[in-house]
Amino acid sequence: MPPVQPVELVQAILDAIEESGCSAVLMSSQRTHPRKFAISAQDGTALSLWVYAWTLTHGGRESLPNEYRIQMTSVASPLQLNPVGLTVLMGYEPNRMMIAGFDLSRHSVFTQGSPSVQIDIRALDQALQNGLAFDRKSNNEIAIGVRRDQFITYVINAEALHKYGSNATILRMLNRATELQTISEAEMSSMNAQRKRVVQTVSRMSRAANFQKQVLQAYDYRCAVSKIQLRLVDAAHVLPVGAPGSIDDVRNGIALAPTYHRALDAGLIYLDTSFNMRINPRKRISLATLKLDGGIRGFEVSLGKILLPPDRRQWPDVSLINKANQYRLIG
Repeated sequence: MPPVQPVELVQAILDAIEESGCSAVLMSSQRTHPRKFAISAQDGTALSLWVYAWTLTHGGRESLPNEYRIQMTSVASPLQLNPVGLTVLMGYEPNRMMIAGFDLSRHSVFTQGSPSVQIDIRALDQALQNGLAFDRKSNNEIAIGVRRDQFITYVINAEALHKYGSNATILRMLNRATELQTISEAEMSSMNAQRKRVVQTVSRMSRAANFQKQVLQAYDYRCAVSKIQLRLVDAAHVLPVGAPGSIDDVRNGIALAPTYHRALDAGLIYLDTSFNMRINPRKRISLATLKLDGGIRGFEVSLGKILLPPDRRQWPDVSLINKANQYRLIG
């Protein structure tokens, strides 16, 4: 497979950042290493990210049909690291549109030439299902398959994932976390604080990514209110996270464009048990009192019967709708 063009490689990284729930601007040339990105999260957090990235291709050895690699060309040892942010080393497999993450601490210094770094391609196939998947090599080095919606999770936790994943016990825990298995507090108690935090983070983010994927697929990536796609749609919880009884299940989810997502979370709008999205009367009065209700009539016009998934089993659960409205003091 020939290497993808720099513009395609950079666009794949930007797409992964976007699918991870963030936005980014390229701050460097598309053709030079490292590619530098300024990233903004939905909560306003800013992140500076440097990426060393090459096309992931077959290793070329018939005896190792699953070995894929990157060739680290056009860079000199040691690799420059981001002094004010994060740096990652990765490969991109264009047929699967998947990412391989490599241990930067092991490959930032190398002998001259074009060193290669390998991963078992089956890790990418597994990550396509689970979000993240770990390939432990014979020298205990960990390479990681990364689905694009988990890219920022990987970026933020890359150093710890490669470091602690080399421990067989922690690796088993991480694999169980990506498979959405429950890990008991008793099992967690055997780990130190840093290792526990890594496993808990992967568990939490894997469940969030699985919820997002299930909900957006159910709604065909369309906002249930406006019907738009355009990669401008979130998976919102009907019964908010943290409320008693809230679950990361498609029946507690609804696909919403960010404005409607924020309005739902703020209690400005609510879903009734006939699947109509409505304005919350209490919020209408509160905003009018503060003289902050400008545009509310136009906003209300866009509401009404929501788009529902074709599969009735994926519709919002009426009991969760009732709990959500009680939680938000509606009705």
